[in-house]
Amino acid sequence: MTLAAAVAAQFPLVQRLLDGVAEIGRDPPGITRDAYGPGENRAQSLIAEAGAALGLAASTDAGANLTLRWAGTDPAAKPILIGSHLDSVVQGGNFDGAAGIIAGIGAVAALQKAGIRPRAPIEVLALRCEEAVWFGLGLIGSRCLLARLPPGALELPHARTGRTLAQSIEACGGDAAPLRAGRPLRDPAAIGAYLEVHIEQAPQLVEALAPVGICLANPGNVRHPFIRITGADAHTGLPHRFRRDAALAGADLALELEKLWLKEEAAGRPMAVTIGRFHTPFGHHSLTMVSGGFEMSLDLRAYDAAHLAALEQELGEIARMVAQRRDVDIVLGERSAAAPGLMDRGIVAGLEAAARRCELAAPRLNSPGSHDANNFAASGVPTGMLLVRNRNGSHNPEEAMETEDLLAAICVLAEYLAA
Repeated sequence: MTLAAAVAAQFPLVQRLLDGVAEIGRDPPGITRDAYGPGENRAQSLIAEAGAALGLAASTDAGANLTLRWAGTDPAAKPILIGSHLDSVVQGGNFDGAAGIIAGIGAVAALQKAGIRPRAPIEVLALRCEEAVWFGLGLIGSRCLLARLPPGALELPHARTGRTLAQSIEACGGDAAPLRAGRPLRDPAAIGAYLEVHIEQAPQLVEALAPVGICLANPGNVRHPFIRITGADAHTGLPHRFRRDAALAGADLALELEKLWLKEEAAGRPMAVTIGRFHTPFGHHSLTMVSGGFEMSLDLRAYDAAHLAALEQELGEIARMVAQRRDVDIVLGERSAAAPGLMDRGIVAGLEAAARRCELAAPRLNSPGSHDANNFAASGVPTGMLLVRNRNGSHNPEEAMETEDLLAAICVLAEYLAA
């Protein structure tokens, strides 16, 4: 059987797994698979069962990440890791993360069906807690794996359970002790490559009429989940010159950040500003009161580490300017960061050659999202990504990946592994 035919034969397996993780996460109108909770745990069990059916050896590391290993023909060869995540945002879509793990299972199944055993071991990884909604920190599974947790991360509380990250990990069979010691769970130098398949998060492939694309880079980010602005509560009739209006300061800060964004884009320096939380204090705000308090979140991202550092410096200057203008205090507060992820040129070329063997035109493009691939690339692991066509973005119930498009990505992945 040809490899292309073997990939096509995996449609029932791939669809069954996609439907399975959807049922596990069902939370109308969308999907919720909570990290280090029942949703992620049950999805891991489903993937582990699929791996067992293919004869893959399962193991769980100290971060509670799941690894499914298929031995290669050369015991000395460095393994190729294929990974993504199973958690979702609250009432998000079914495919963000999960499709990438299912693609790894589908590629291994296709290679086995075609009678092809690669030289290097293949490991399919279900990485924990990629989404930042659960702890205010994203990419946690790969951070654990590669000793990239920031100080204090293990004490962060889970958004639903209130358990610390350390407690959450240990409740799922992990061990916080080596994570506290800051030791990588895997030696990056002993990893041959990390590959990730992910739905696109901007409709670039829809625009290009292509089912799959080759990722060139993922942005890094700087995040402030709880920016706090403090002015003074006052009567709604207070003249403007006397006000210390925290809500208008929040609006001012947001608009100044948008100006920065548009300036950078016009100069050919791609970046993004996202404000997710934006509100006066719950339980205290009122129709008839100038608000002396305001909170917002910020995700600032760019594709180059130096550019990201420069943007962070500008953020500080903008915050100081707005605080002075509005006579308020602005505290940026808690900070987390993820390094930009530049894809390995050799892997990019190899994936392009694999796409040609699949008779696919796979455009090169950047991903607007940060992924676990960022941590592998920043740790020196040769890294590559495939993006799959998706009409309606991600982190919403309308994610619209077609199974046939995922099979196209599986074809490219299997051809690359077989080469």
